[in-house]
Amino acid sequence: MWRLQDGVFSGGPLAIAQTTDGYLWIGTQHGLLRFDGVRFVPWEPRLGDQALSLRVDGLLGARDGSLWIGTEAGLMHWVDRKLFQYPDSQLPVINIIERLNGEVWFSRSQPYGSEGKTFCRVVFLQTQCYGAGDGVALYGGGPITEDSSGSLWTGDATSLLRWRPGSVSILRPKGLRGNVSDGVAAIVAQPDGIVLAGIDWSGPGLGLERVVNGVLRPFIVPGLDGSSLAVTALLSDRRGSLWIGTEAEGIYRVHDGKVDRFRSSDGLSGDYITALYEDSGGDVWVATTKGVDCFRDLRVTSIPGLGGLGTDEVDSVVAAHDGTIWAGGSGALGSIRNGNISSVRAKNGLPGNQVTSLLEDDRSRLWVGIDDTLNIYENGRFRRINKPDGSSLGFVVGMAEDTSHNIWAEISGTPRGLLRIKNDIVQQEFPAPQMPAARKVAAAPDGAIWLGLISGDLGRYANEKLDIFHFEHRQTTFEKLAVNQLLVGPDGSVMGATSFGVIAWKNGKQQTMTVKNGLPCDDIEALITDDRGDLWLYAQCGLLDIPRTEVQEWWARPDSKLQFRLFDTLDGAQAGRAPFNGAAKSPDGRLWFVNGTVLQSVDPANRQSDAVPPVYVEGVVVDRQAYSVSNGLRLPPIKSELEIDYTAPSFALPQKIHFRYMLKGRETIWHDAGSRRQAFYDNLPPGKYTFQVIDSNSDGVWNVQGTSLFFEVLPTWYQTRTFFVVCLAAAVGMIWAIYQLRVRQIARAIGAKFDERLSERTRMARELHDTFLQTIQGSKFILDVCLKEPPDPEKMHRAMGQVSGWLERATAEGRAALNSLRSSTTLKNDLGPALRRAAESGVVPNGMSISVSVIGDARELHPIVRDELYRIGNEAIQNAKAHSHAGHLGIDLTYGQDVTLRIRDNGVGIDPTYATNGREGHFGLQGMRERAARIGGRLTILSSAESGTDILVIVAGNLSFIYPHKGIFSRFRNLYRRAMRNRDPF
Repeated sequence: MWRLQDGVFSGGPLAIAQTTDGYLWIGTQHGLLRFDGVRFVPWEPRLGDQALSLRVDGLLGARDGSLWIGTEAGLMHWVDRKLFQYPDSQLPVINIIERLNGEVWFSRSQPYGSEGKTFCRVVFLQTQCYGAGDGVALYGGGPITEDSSGSLWTGDATSLLRWRPGSVSILRPKGLRGNVSDGVAAIVAQPDGIVLAGIDWSGPGLGLERVVNGVLRPFIVPGLDGSSLAVTALLSDRRGSLWIGTEAEGIYRVHDGKVDRFRSSDGLSGDYITALYEDSGGDVWVATTKGVDCFRDLRVTSIPGLGGLGTDEVDSVVAAHDGTIWAGGSGALGSIRNGNISSVRAKNGLPGNQVTSLLEDDRSRLWVGIDDTLNIYENGRFRRINKPDGSSLGFVVGMAEDTSHNIWAEISGTPRGLLRIKNDIVQQEFPAPQMPAARKVAAAPDGAIWLGLISGDLGRYANEKLDIFHFEHRQTTFEKLAVNQLLVGPDGSVMGATSFGVIAWKNGKQQTMTVKNGLPCDDIEALITDDRGDLWLYAQCGLLDIPRTEVQEWWARPDSKLQFRLFDTLDGAQAGRAPFNGAAKSPDGRLWFVNGTVLQSVDPANRQSDAVPPVYVEGVVVDRQAYSVSNGLRLPPIKSELEIDYTAPSFALPQKIHFRYMLKGRETIWHDAGSRRQAFYDNLPPGKYTFQVIDSNSDGVWNVQGTSLFFEVLPTWYQTRTFFVVCLAAAVGMIWAIYQLRVRQIARAIGAKFDERLSERTRMARELHDTFLQTIQGSKFILDVCLKEPPDPEKMHRAMGQVSGWLERATAEGRAALNSLRSSTTLKNDLGPALRRAAESGVVPNGMSISVSVIGDARELHPIVRDELYRIGNEAIQNAKAHSHAGHLGIDLTYGQDVTLRIRDNGVGIDPTYATNGREGHFGLQGMRERAARIGGRLTILSSAESGTDILVIVAGNLSFIYPHKGIFSRFRNLYRRAMRNRDPF
């Protein structure tokens, strides 16, 4: 039931129809709703079509899958996802039908009091209506139906009309005066061809009528006089039952000559019925002014204790060989025979109040435990069985008849024990503790007696010997451990229903069936087998049907998982506890169960499963924005979440429809969604995907075909292929640039090594030129002088001695050049004296005077600076002595802020060409420049024929001096001096 007050509908429901895709459509006062069994969705046509917020009075789900809609604005047709309105049907459309030949007919209302064409059919994209000129003189639209002969029936406020091409018959019920409250409200054709007309009649005399041989007769059946009913809707279902909807009295259902009635007091949403409809599954839908109701057959039917059984407590059941079902409870013994329910109570012969255990013996007599007595019910009378001393037997909780026709009765209370009854006389007593306390007793084919003990174990009594079979229990109290019912199979197997599962014994083997085997719960109240050998368990979680093959597999492998059908509350099964006989099987194969409150029945032969409903994708939502569903859907980039809504229209047990889905392109496994009808995906990357969804019906049968939706998620600008190519090209370019940079670094490093080697070779060349070669050249100069002069032994001896000294000096200088690779060739503060020695040694030209001056305090110089200054000075001194022809050579060494070395003469000067580019084959001047550049000094050569040559070398102090104090003050001073010098362009 779905009610207006629950907010399901915005207006009262007026019409119901189902389309071939399985959806149910509800026409209301404020529009159209689509229902899948779970959700009512307001139906809105696509953008561009007319919005359907009008009153909907008529609906038809055609065989071609389209939907015909009758509104106050005329007839509309929803086909191929498009809405078409017939322009020539502007009047309100009331009823729509599809004939057996496929023609669509409808009736439309006319302003009251005016006669017009209200009986119409659809011809292609137009409508054709019939009026008085066609023999159809109707005032206003009425119901339409087609009988088995192909005739159409309709009516208005004054008459009932039968139409076929070329033939019109009119019946005028007595008393119809054409008032607005009078007229034909409903027509239905039953399978036998009889047509029933519902007459909405405010006065006495007319109501529900039947057409008999062309004449209207009152519809009267046992339990219902239709002549006084105000009928609003009629329906003949596929079982031949007639449903009658009334204006204020709810629903009457006539079937098999019996009448059922349903009103708001019985749970119906309202007593004013506006529409009746039977869907493809045989469910009957009822629209009332207050909601919508669905009637369907439950798989498990119930008979309440007070529904004829005469008791509000149903504790035991037994099925007699003649088909009678006996049910006992508090204050009554009820019976069901040939569909009739009756009961025996204390006021009509029941000798007591509480009916306990029941048993039918081999003579078809009924043994009944009543209070603390045992009775035989036969021919409508009770006969009491007493002990030999005349006392009552006690509270009977279980009975069984063995192969020798002994009746075994388990007695509870004080005293507790087991009795054997033969020929209606107690032959033997087994009191406790001789016989352990039991709740149930059953007879085996081999003559043994099995006991269901209150300890949760099994006992076997045969040949005056008792064997006890113990089982592992979870509970600790006897009340929870007790065996609720015993079942002995024809193969000698024994099963017991307990609160911790099913205990079993077969050929000396013991095992237990529990949730570990797949059962939904362990609390089993009763058990029985059907005619096919399937095992049925009546449990606290529902009714379980376990196939015989599954039971055989369980006997072979006790840890196997069982496959079964579960009937729960949605199927009508009601959990409860039966203190005595909990289950029985009638000769027709039906199974009967009691739960302390109601008697329930199930037909194992009715194993037809519900059809697997089709599954559809209903909607796609991206970041809370909905999109229409179509294959090839192109979705925008997904920032957070994608939601896909799907459903499977099913109305019998929609809660049991299960779904599985998979998104191909992202995953390869199925997700079990249970009954959830949405799939969610977060941060789905761009790409093409196929969403697949399948469903199963209430019996677990899967629709493996399912449905699929192909869609594409578009990329953002930074997810496009172009952006990827650009990034790839940029990455390749960057790698290439890094590669080139590295190659250049390696080349520079190799070049630096080459430059270093070249520099070292150049330095060695300078060293050889400035020292070793100079000495050799001086020695050659002395020898040349001696050779030019006449031979003089004394002078030759002096020259040879001087040459020997110079060669020794050349050796020392060569050795010093080699050592200069590792250390300085001069002392730390001996630059001034070293220059003096260089000037005064060797041959000094006649007439040349030499002066050496040191200005400032001599300070420690860096070894490289000291050596290079010495080499520059020595080269300048030797050049002046050899080539200047000067009369004076001056050497000035100044220690100030910087180190300054100045060598000047007053000779002939240096040829300007040599001063700039050097003399070919000589490297003196070039070596001086290279040495000055190496120590960061500035070398200036000024020369003229009038003033001689002036060579000046200045080296920065922060590069030359080694400061004894390397504190922060000295460092800041050095940095300051360097910065100041960097400002000097020279």
